[in-house]
Amino acid sequence: MEKVFILNGGQHFAHSGGKFNETLTHWTSSFLEQQHYDVRITDINDPYDPVQEAENFKWADVVIYHTPIWWFHVPNLLKKYIDEVFTAGHQNGIYSSDGRSRSNPEINYGTGGLMHGKQYMVTSTWNAPNTAFTLEGEFFDQRSVDDGVLFGFHKMNQFTGMQRIDGFHFHDLEKNATPERIENYRIQYLNHLANKFQSVNTQNHESLSHSNH
Repeated sequence: MEKVFILNGGQHFAHSGGKFNETLTHWTSSFLEQQHYDVRITDINDPYDPVQEAENFKWADVVIYHTPIWWFHVPNLLKKYIDEVFTAGHQNGIYSSDGRSRSNPEINYGTGGLMHGKQYMVTSTWNAPNTAFTLEGEFFDQRSVDDGVLFGFHKMNQFTGMQRIDGFHFHDLEKNATPERIENYRIQYLNHLANKFQSVNTQNHESLSHSNH
């Protein structure tokens, strides 16, 4: 049974109650449990022990981050969580060093991760419509979420040694969050999970098969 750790980054703050990311976490966990995955969940609004959370990363085969985007960053509690938990994972299963040696410090930066063989996926939720990223002259200069706002987030996970599974981004969730759009998103997202996690299972079984020969 593959093990999946889900991190719900939907922080409760000001007018945001984190409800959509709570719903999204439920969609994800329900789907994976139906597919017989072993699932653990952390909600960043709840108290946590950084050392125990590092154990969740070490335990998991796949980490799924659900995060809203606030002012073009992840919420402050999610950033605090990452700072504390990844620090707890220093030389403790998440990363050993920055990968460089004192004898040749110019090369190999970012190669000190300890989570090789693991994968991660990130979803993001936005007020911005998808067209803000795709249309010429619009705000994000035709740069995608993954190559723009989430570029550093992906590099963070690469630093640990994890490999990326294509994520899913939810747009226009303040001005246009009609029941019909949410239901359409649910269907699209579950199809995305079915496609990506079938691939994860296939890759993991192939790796196990090769290791037994």
